[in-house]
Amino acid sequence: MSTRRLRTGLTAGALIVGVLVVAPPTVADPVAAETDYSLSVDAGAAGPAIDDTLYGVFFEDINQAADGGLYAELVQNRSFEYNQADNASFTPLTAWREMSVGATGTAEAVDDSGRLNENNRTYLRLDLDGDGTAPEAGYGLANAGWGGIALDAGAAYDFSVQARTDQSRTPLTVRLRDGQGADLAEPLTLDIAGDGWARYSGTLRATGTTDAGEIVVTAGGAGSVALDMVSLFPQDTYLGRENGLRPDLAQRVADLEPSFVRFPGGCVVNTGSHEAYEAPDFPRERSFQWKETVGPVEERPTNHNFWGYNQSYGLGYYEYFQFSEDIGALPLPVLPALVTGCGEDHHTDDPELLQRHIQDALDLVEFANGPADSEWGALRAEMGHPEPFGLTHVAVGNEENLAEEFYANFERFREAIEAEHPGITVVSNSGPGSSGPLFDHLWRLNTEGGVELVDEHFYNSPAWFLENNDRYDSYDREGPDVFLGEYASRDNTFYNALAEASFLTGVERNADIVKMTSYAPLFAHETNHQWHPDLIWFDNDESWPSASYEVQKLFSTNRGHQVVPSEASGTPVALDPITGAVGLGTWLTSAAYDDVTVTSADGATLFAEDFSAGADRWSGNGNGSWAVQDGAYVQGDTAAEDALVTAGDPGWRDYDLNVTATKQAGAEGFLIAFGVQDTGNYYWWNLGGWGNTSSAVERAEGGAKSTLIQNGTTIETGRAYDIEIQVRGRQVTLLLDGQEWGSFTDDAIAEPFRQVVTRDLETGELIVKVVNAQQDAARTTIDLGTDVQVGTSAELTVLRGAPEAVNTRTERPIQPETSTLDGVDSTFTHTFPPYSVTFLRIPTEGAPAD
Repeated sequence: MSTRRLRTGLTAGALIVGVLVVAPPTVADPVAAETDYSLSVDAGAAGPAIDDTLYGVFFEDINQAADGGLYAELVQNRSFEYNQADNASFTPLTAWREMSVGATGTAEAVDDSGRLNENNRTYLRLDLDGDGTAPEAGYGLANAGWGGIALDAGAAYDFSVQARTDQSRTPLTVRLRDGQGADLAEPLTLDIAGDGWARYSGTLRATGTTDAGEIVVTAGGAGSVALDMVSLFPQDTYLGRENGLRPDLAQRVADLEPSFVRFPGGCVVNTGSHEAYEAPDFPRERSFQWKETVGPVEERPTNHNFWGYNQSYGLGYYEYFQFSEDIGALPLPVLPALVTGCGEDHHTDDPELLQRHIQDALDLVEFANGPADSEWGALRAEMGHPEPFGLTHVAVGNEENLAEEFYANFERFREAIEAEHPGITVVSNSGPGSSGPLFDHLWRLNTEGGVELVDEHFYNSPAWFLENNDRYDSYDREGPDVFLGEYASRDNTFYNALAEASFLTGVERNADIVKMTSYAPLFAHETNHQWHPDLIWFDNDESWPSASYEVQKLFSTNRGHQVVPSEASGTPVALDPITGAVGLGTWLTSAAYDDVTVTSADGATLFAEDFSAGADRWSGNGNGSWAVQDGAYVQGDTAAEDALVTAGDPGWRDYDLNVTATKQAGAEGFLIAFGVQDTGNYYWWNLGGWGNTSSAVERAEGGAKSTLIQNGTTIETGRAYDIEIQVRGRQVTLLLDGQEWGSFTDDAIAEPFRQVVTRDLETGELIVKVVNAQQDAARTTIDLGTDVQVGTSAELTVLRGAPEAVNTRTERPIQPETSTLDGVDSTFTHTFPPYSVTFLRIPTEGAPAD
């Protein structure tokens, strides 16, 4: 397979060395001891080239990232299309409240033949009781956006509305107010005339500043007036774009200097119906389909969002392409493969529907790259961009659970796209996890099929990232390249960021196989998020970077062009045996447990429970409904997640756990825990997990799980299973009905000291990147050799702090500190602080050009 590279020509010589140190998640000791390390760099040698595309961003509409976030619209539910399909609590008037200014009336959301258009079906009808004699009187609604509308004194805000009236004239008054009801702008009055829909607009200039504002829209007189697309847009958008983006959030992304933007998801792409929007019987829960999101905003249908809210599609494919171009990044759209993922397991076998989506993919390439006189290129030009956007990559699918069905559809897409647009790279994927049968199966299909680029996703514990620095060392260099499209350590502390930084040193070392990476998710609203961790946090007024953001920014802006061979000494680590209590649990399942015994390796009984005397020795995490029934311990709530009870001694080691388990009802199987230290640190054998599609042993650390062993075992309802877990040191053997199901040795080392060195061919610098993830400082002898001449000083950038530190709106303990380091030589000693990420940019002469 030939590998396409998106790297431009580079000149000059430079070397970049980076060191990263990570420690356990405890408070840093101000008088920590020092540990000695060595770092040798073959500064005259050239390793793999680093593609310009290595660091990018992934945008998904999760955590209110689009509406109420990056998309600058200030009115929530502006077109009255919220629906219970979006969220059980939603109505067409969600986010609106009645407002009377000396008049009365009624407000009703209506879906009838008088609608604005077939895509924008619901509108607001105000029936007015006034006589028009009081000029200031009016009745209508108020909207506070997403937790309050943020207004800045002196700033201008553009109001617009689609409206019609059954009167010859209906005055419509628009006010901006603070949280106490005081006006913060001169009221705007518009005269609505005629019974046909028309757009009315005007500008309000704020006279004060608030983050708790609201917009009030009232109509005066009698009769009725219909309103739709009630919009308030700040004139201050990113680069002044119309229908544009919130500038602070857009700038946070631009500051990362991403080489690509992957969009629009994620789970919003391949979940829900793949049918088209066809009024009036349209599916409200549709997969994200790009054609619905272009053209005039008032003609774009809204859609249910997989994450439990509504998407207005005001931020659509045109805006994604425009933003990518504005920040100098490649656009990388993700299209549905008509096979679900994200916990759903079904596929579309309708050949006509599949062909329609394939044609949509071809049309998307034309929309992005076609001439302005082509069908879809003309729409792009009409929207304001006659020149092509320069699309080079299209991803088909996202985290599909059905490997064969997905890959068959993927091949259809790839064949059609490459035939009509041979310059486009079509990206496949390897499912939702970092390992396991599905992962292996998809990689095998992608390799056999000669796929160019495979998208991997994983969210694991910090320990997993520290233990898997060498993940890509053994990947087949003759197979597909890797696009690490979604990854994160499962929290937002500095320790998580350190673990991610450690992993990135391994990614850069393998730049010949890993071509693109993007942390996920990108954005999270402080009071409305469905996933944690996230890169950039925000509220209605401010934004702040996480510790992981600071790590991503340092790696992205100091990537270099070429890996330089280097080697560091390791940290002596002694692994203790697995110790802990035992536990029983379920996930969306009712199950009965009986005859629990724990026996030491020498045959002594440590614990025996037949529940004949109740279950007083068991304590739970508060989830589920546990009770002794018919001599067994039963969890009866099939809606409960993570329902776990535990018993025993956290100091137990070298034991056998036996239990009889019977599934009574529900979606999955059994959770049998061992090595339980507390609610966030344990192992469990997850039998019939992931919707009863596979089974695995997972290790939880600080609440974040990683998978140690997995296969396709499923669990039958009503059948009693004999389960045995044998723990010896760090070796675990698992038996199901007397047959060995699997075994593993948990002996991976979470090495706290990692490094990589790259060369900047434009500046003539070595970039040494070092991570120290431990409470000890790392006193390090750095040997750069004699093949290049190095300067006597270097630029030193350090992230440091307590491992539990978290950046918040009010406090940012994790920020880079940049200074000059003197005393640099071909061999010199530097001490890397505890819990730190360090970047040294060392000037050189005589480095190889490539």
